[in-house]
Amino acid sequence: MDLAQLYETFKGLENPSIWQEFYVKFYNAWFFEDRWMSYFRGLVTTIEVTVIALMIGVILGVLVATIRTAHDQQRPGSKNILLGIVNLICKIYVTIIRGTPMMVQLMIMGFVIFASSREATLVGALALGINSGAYVAEIIRGGLMSLDPGQMEAGRSLGLGYLDTMRFIVIPQAFKAILPALGNEFIVLLKDTSLISVIAGKEIVYFARAIITKTYEPMFPYLITAVMYLIMVLIFTWLQTKLERRLRQSDRR
Repeated sequence: MDLAQLYETFKGLENPSIWQEFYVKFYNAWFFEDRWMSYFRGLVTTIEVTVIALMIGVILGVLVATIRTAHDQQRPGSKNILLGIVNLICKIYVTIIRGTPMMVQLMIMGFVIFASSREATLVGALALGINSGAYVAEIIRGGLMSLDPGQMEAGRSLGLGYLDTMRFIVIPQAFKAILPALGNEFIVLLKDTSLISVIAGKEIVYFARAIITKTYEPMFPYLITAVMYLIMVLIFTWLQTKLERRLRQSDRR
């Protein structure tokens, strides 16, 4: 007897046992009408949104962190007015993003700024990226400021410009220190993709809700969604652990 026949048998019982009822509900949520394909369509979208938001967040984070670090490390009496203005803009950006809920930011982006857009998923990715950029900026800035100022001076004494010194000397050292914090931020970003369903972004939760409207049974669609997110987080955590181990081994050499 295959799974479909077993489902039909259990579905027709007047007084099914707990495990028979369990099987019917799970079959409805996963196998019936190939509903498992909907979850995986949502999974693909979730990964795409995470990658796009991650790229936006890293670019914004590095840019903001570099500007704020350059401003803070200016020598007394040699303040750059333009750098001060840009630094103020960066501080306002970080303060607003970190001081308001992710859900509210998504709704402002989806229902106000891009209210006429039909690309809700891309709008959600943009909002997530902008949100992540503020946190990544503070993580990177903390790592850069924790390094010995002599590292910067050493690079400048070798004839390297500010950007080259940051690129070849400062950032590689800071990266090792901030990797755990960055990894945690990226995991939070991955899980936050579930929020874009609020503005009709078509990720896993969106399809889970669509299945619930057909089955009138929320437990299994949400459990399946939770398990899929958990597996993704475990994979990402494993990759992060391997990278940290490799960096530690390179330090010993």
